[in-house]
Amino acid sequence: MNNMLTTEIFWLVATVLMTALFWVPYILNRFAENGVFAAIWDPQGVTQAKAAWADRMMRAHKNAIENLMIFAPLVIVVQQFNLATDATAIAAMVYFYARLVHFAVFTLAIPVLRVVSFLVGFGAQMVLVAALL
Repeated sequence: MNNMLTTEIFWLVATVLMTALFWVPYILNRFAENGVFAAIWDPQGVTQAKAAWADRMMRAHKNAIENLMIFAPLVIVVQQFNLATDATAIAAMVYFYARLVHFAVFTLAIPVLRVVSFLVGFGAQMVLVAALL
């Protein structure tokens, strides 16, 4: 059994880790805005950020999670059926960077780059779909 990660799986793990950490800055902002106790004592989970960037970051994180639910199964199925190619490896890497850029430009409210980075990530997903079909 080969225990080496494929390029696609490496970028999937990197994307999962990145997505898993996206919450940290906006939660730290909540701590700063509301105090730690008030920020964690929110039984309904409805506190709103006062800083617009933190609200946008939270929405970018949600979008990253939604898209990870498309990307991850595609990578896993490519891996499972040994359909990895140079194109799928590049697509997985491009997806990671597209999502990182999307998160940053969404947070910074840069409209055109937000859409472009989203579409680049979508295109990377479609490369994986094409490899499967």
